[in-house]
Amino acid sequence: MAISEIGKNALTVLEKRYLAKDEEGNVVETVEEMFRRVADTIAAVDAKYDNTVNTKEVSDEFFELMTSLRFLPNSPTLMNAGRTLGQLSACFVLPVEDSMEGIFDSVKNAALIHKSGGGTGFSFSRLRQSGSAVRSTGGVASGPVSFMKVFNSATEAVKQGGTRRGANMGVLRVDHPDIIEFINCKADNKEITNFNISVGLTEAFMEAVENESDYDLIDPKTKQVVGHESAVKVFDMIVDHAWKNGEPGIIFLDRLNRDNVTPTVGEIESTNPCGEQPLLPYESCNLGSINLVKMLRKTLTGYEFDFGLLEETVKQAVHFLDNVIDANNYPLEKIAETTRASRKIGLGVMGWADALLLMGIPYDSEEAVDLADKVMGFINNTGHAASATLAVKRGPFPLFEVSTLKDGEPVRNATITTIAPTGTLSIIAGCSSGVEPVFAYAFIRNIMDNTEMTEANPVLAEKLKELGLYNEELLKKIVSEGTVAHCEEIPPAVRRVFVCAHDIKPEAHVNMQAAFQRHTDNAVSKTVNFPKEATKNDVREVYIRAYKDGCKGVTIYRDGSREEQVLNIGAVNREGGAAPAAAGAAAAGYGHIEPRPRPAVTKGFTEKMKIGCGSLYVTTNYDENGICEVFTSTGKAGGCPSQSEATARLVSVALRSGISVNEVYDQLKGIRCPSTIRQQGMSCTSCPDAIAKVIMKVSKTIEESKEKGQEVSPAPEAFKVKNEKIAPAEVPATAGEIHACPECGSVVEHEGGCVICRNCGFSKCG
Repeated sequence: MAISEIGKNALTVLEKRYLAKDEEGNVVETVEEMFRRVADTIAAVDAKYDNTVNTKEVSDEFFELMTSLRFLPNSPTLMNAGRTLGQLSACFVLPVEDSMEGIFDSVKNAALIHKSGGGTGFSFSRLRQSGSAVRSTGGVASGPVSFMKVFNSATEAVKQGGTRRGANMGVLRVDHPDIIEFINCKADNKEITNFNISVGLTEAFMEAVENESDYDLIDPKTKQVVGHESAVKVFDMIVDHAWKNGEPGIIFLDRLNRDNVTPTVGEIESTNPCGEQPLLPYESCNLGSINLVKMLRKTLTGYEFDFGLLEETVKQAVHFLDNVIDANNYPLEKIAETTRASRKIGLGVMGWADALLLMGIPYDSEEAVDLADKVMGFINNTGHAASATLAVKRGPFPLFEVSTLKDGEPVRNATITTIAPTGTLSIIAGCSSGVEPVFAYAFIRNIMDNTEMTEANPVLAEKLKELGLYNEELLKKIVSEGTVAHCEEIPPAVRRVFVCAHDIKPEAHVNMQAAFQRHTDNAVSKTVNFPKEATKNDVREVYIRAYKDGCKGVTIYRDGSREEQVLNIGAVNREGGAAPAAAGAAAAGYGHIEPRPRPAVTKGFTEKMKIGCGSLYVTTNYDENGICEVFTSTGKAGGCPSQSEATARLVSVALRSGISVNEVYDQLKGIRCPSTIRQQGMSCTSCPDAIAKVIMKVSKTIEESKEKGQEVSPAPEAFKVKNEKIAPAEVPATAGEIHACPECGSVVEHEGGCVICRNCGFSKCG
């Protein structure tokens, strides 16, 4: 494979997150070497089942499978296969028993999983409700939500010392007596930040919603009915909170257990952090995705799927993923035993939206839904056939005889297919993520020579060039609009095909999810993106539709919903926009200054500062009114992330409230940290001092540029620290809300039940 086949963004992500590094953090592995490392490690498993096999040939097959970008395994496999850690699974589910010992065993086990780079799902439904008696101590129970906060704090501590952030899913059954407290627990975005949460809905509850009747609340300890609640009230509360900030999501527990192939072993209580992989307690799953763009072939009239190539790719991918189960170095022996007993794999897809674009099919059309049925049906059937072939050679999964599959053809794996989010994998593959529509078709990138480049989705760029319409002016219009829907220069037929996430009606999102779910063993991870003006009833209708259409869960995100609530600041005048900070201060009186809201589009720079315990990356973003926000990120060597983040947040609030940069600088400059004092040659005396220095440099640069009537750009001499190169932060722009990536300041996208930065590969879910 030539490096040229890997895009610039993909190479950046690989170097930052995947390629092996030495103790100083220098990359010591090429992209080819990474893929060869993975291929050799996974292929070596074949010798366990056939001592005559040529593992070099198998390795070459796996190497070509990955380097052709036809298929990629989940991130932990790419990162860790063939290396000391050797932990290859992306997701785990742990039980939370109703005892202090059981709870803190799970906290410990979760910490070990997060340390190894995995994410965890928990059901807190076994824990007795708040206020119930604890016989052993004579006290009262504090309830599931209080213990979720314990897990959250443990995750915070572990991720500060790790290289891959830990992520959690917290689930509570809708019939738990503490369900209302659970629904409310993330109303404040500052709370329980390391968890996605989902309410586990039952068929009985959904029937009660339809009948507008009460439903039973069940004591998890005694299994007795302890109360009743209005189903409509609880359902509307879920809808209300999801409308406000996207949480909680919902999963349909009875549906998950309907497809539980080993019910005698246990009940499915939870999923992984993105909602697509239901697992029994102590199970893990390794995932991988087929790039559907690579499954197309060009004909005289356009593109079509090459089902022969797709069949070959599915077979190779199932072989690869089954081998991963044996190659894996599990963080706990109990997880190793449980995972090997069912041998679940999760083969999914990515590049679906790009494939539709190339074929000229609108994402929100019946033709697209019909094609999804056909393609995923083929993948699922072929995957099961491949697993059956493996079972002939290697034997079925150990629990086969006590599974719901026992009367059919033996298969090697209890489950075969899953549609997972593919944020960073799709960046590497150069395609759209999972089964999501394209989020935005154009964005602005600041580059090293202080100029701006407008970049377009490659499929759109090719189409515009074909039509003779490709030009900078049109691309900038697409950026400002966030969609091509209103660009009259583009023919209507083309605009109809190139719809983005916010052009698509919510019901069309659900239709697509349901089509893929019909042919997926596990579940489909997808986010239904709503425009900002969507109503609570719109959300309610999507939840009802997802239930009726056979989905196993659904996650929604309303554009701008969290922007209005971050830290409960940036007070927005809902009637007529935001008042300037000075005017707000005058109107409210001294001591009641209201910061102006964060603008939708910003530009900015990121500077790497040497601090006593490693590196601190300071991103400073600005708009026409000056600096509006500051972000910090520590290097892998450590630092004080929470303190520097707190400082940056307060600086952002102060500057948007009209406090001068000079005043903020005076307060922060010269603060000294012992770790910095102990070392020579530091460019700053502490993290606050580093932030002060950077915002002052940016402020001076802005003022100088204004005086010269020029666009703001970094002054070459001003942005040098110890001869290190400082690159401008890349801040793409799209319509509506922009959440800045905490690592590079770029836009993040809500997709697949998670949050991903397609610029640097940051993922909220790890």
